[in-house]
Amino acid sequence: MTLLSYDSTFEGFLTAIFEIYEFKYSSPKIIKAENNQQYLFASSIEIITDNVKSDRVIKKLNSQLGAEGVRNLIYTFLSEKENVEDLLFDVINYSVENPGVNVLKNYSRDSVLQIAQITKSVGREKHRMEAFIRFEQLKDGIYFAKIDPDFDVLTLIIRHFKNRYQDQKWLIYDLRRKYGVYYDLNDVEIVSMDLDIKSLNDKNNQVFSETELNYQKLWWEYFDHTNIKERKNSKLHLQHVPKRYWKYLTEKKIF
Repeated sequence: MTLLSYDSTFEGFLTAIFEIYEFKYSSPKIIKAENNQQYLFASSIEIITDNVKSDRVIKKLNSQLGAEGVRNLIYTFLSEKENVEDLLFDVINYSVENPGVNVLKNYSRDSVLQIAQITKSVGREKHRMEAFIRFEQLKDGIYFAKIDPDFDVLTLIIRHFKNRYQDQKWLIYDLRRKYGVYYDLNDVEIVSMDLDIKSLNDKNNQVFSETELNYQKLWWEYFDHTNIKERKNSKLHLQHVPKRYWKYLTEKKIF
């Protein structure tokens, strides 16, 4: 077995794919560099991310699987499933062995079926983040939203929010993965920072603008007053708004 460790980025993974075929490695296994310690008795080849190589792989996959197929591979990678590299490499190698055929249509192959299922789950999480994210205005005028999705979908929702909120600066931060995306009215950039989450959840904090706090209270009161208790259907409500998304909703806060 030939171990190839990469930097956990999709470009790094594609670089590893390129080098597998370039150097004809036998029985290759791609792992994240952070997981090297799991293979104490095996040495790994460090893969240096090369955008030229990764772009060549993307171009090849796009011609073989189409834009939708490449999207499915990206969604699967962002699922962060354990050993997702094995799953993706199996499908990519299957595609290489069958030129001119879109192998992602062959659901009889287990890896293909798994990718289809994972893609659906990641897509569902993406849409829910787009629907349930709520921004809060900070004192400096930036609109801030914190998320904690099951999958790493932050980069997938950039276009939605850039198109929807073109006239305001905003920052969406992934609490679990400790990075965010910031829009400055012109461009979007990936940012890394250490946030004091406890202060953001403190009702007495001085982070949010006074206008924001007043709007939140008004919205909560409106929701509370228009909620007819006699017609409450908790089961149906949970079907449309699962409880794990309540932490994003202003109307679910306690003032």
